Amino acid sequence: MRIQCIVAFVLGLIVMPLVFSGQSVSANTEEVKRLQAEIEDKSDRLTSIEAEIRQFEAALLEVGAEKDTLQKALNRLELERDKVQADIRYTENQIDSTDLEISKLSLEIDETKESIDDNRAAVASILRRMATVDDETFVEMLLRTENISAFWEEFDALQTVKVSITTQIGELERLQTTLESKLNQNAAAKESLLDLRQQFDDQQSILTSNRNEQATLLEQTRSEEEEYQAMLASKKTAKEQLLAEVADIESQIQFILDPSTIPAAGSGVFRWPVLNPIITQYFGYTKFALSGAYAGNAHNGMDFGAPVGTKIYAPLTGTVRNIGNTDIVPGCFSWGKWMLIDHPNGLSTMYAHLSQYAVSPGETVQTGDVIGYIGNTGYSTGPHLHFTVYVSDGVEVKQFNQYKSVTSCGAALSPFAAVEAYLDPLDYLQ
Repeated sequence: MRIQCIVAFVLGLIVMPLVFSGQSVSANTEEVKRLQAEIEDKSDRLTSIEAEIRQFEAALLEVGAEKDTLQKALNRLELERDKVQADIRYTENQIDSTDLEISKLSLEIDETKESIDDNRAAVASILRRMATVDDETFVEMLLRTENISAFWEEFDALQTVKVSITTQIGELERLQTTLESKLNQNAAAKESLLDLRQQFDDQQSILTSNRNEQATLLEQTRSEEEEYQAMLASKKTAKEQLLAEVADIESQIQFILDPSTIPAAGSGVFRWPVLNPIITQYFGYTKFALSGAYAGNAHNGMDFGAPVGTKIYAPLTGTVRNIGNTDIVPGCFSWGKWMLIDHPNGLSTMYAHLSQYAVSPGETVQTGDVIGYIGNTGYSTGPHLHFTVYVSDGVEVKQFNQYKSVTSCGAALSPFAAVEAYLDPLDYLQ
């Protein structure tokens, strides 16, 4: 009779995993499927908007190649507005998709927790039932049985119980790993959602700036081509004067470079600050620089051409030393909106002509974080990112009038560096 009880018990254990193995269909399963279908639909929509954005970017490249005219400037602003609005729709769909992903993960987390509870309860039940069968030792069991055959039959049954418990514990461990993975995915999705909402706000600000720029342009030129060309000429003259002032300032900054304090050229320590970069001007005495564009000086960075609102990514972990906007001083045709980031390898990077910042002074950024958006602020012949690499110890941020009492930029902040502190970005980009 005792052996039959044990065998029946073992048969019960074989059936039990079907109930609490975590494979049962819960009420949430259909909802998870519905959410997954919506996520896939959003993914298709994102692909469609991406194609629309590429069309706007191609049109902007065409406009950028045209001669500078008032109509070109107005056409560019209109295309930029359409492109930024497409960016906003893209971000909205990303937000919706991430919201759906979080909802789906929440349901899957609940299901996994339920399966863990079921398995724990099942293991506890097995242990309780084993306790009621017997607490005999191996020797006691052998002495009690009538013959060796009966002993081995009972022993095999108990071994099967042991294997079943081991299986259930393994299932518990698998479910716990699944739960931890889902929780990590959920936390990452929530962090991504915060970033996307910040990007949405940034893009709305860029759209507002675009409309303001158009209104200002029409007011300044009174919709007359002659007025527009006169304004361009005036800005160019002011820019050349400012460049001469900056060159004079930086020639007086004393700095001796110790090569051992920075990475070697060609080390590829930086990722590219924009995706699919289009280099419109290199570092040094470029053809444009030799034409007199920089008052006889070399181009102190690299330029990447891209539409207003294009995301800029941190090329390496670092700390934002400062940000500024030289446009706050009328007639200061300089960097416009800029930021300076110090990296732990002894190098610093500067980004200029931005339309919007995505970081604040003192903030720590990680490689690949969105730090700002390409724009056309300051003195710029078209939307682009000016990217400069400095030796950190050789660059400082000060007001223009801290160097020269009379300057067109007055109290505007700007990075200033000794000539020896400027480095060719290509020597450090991957």
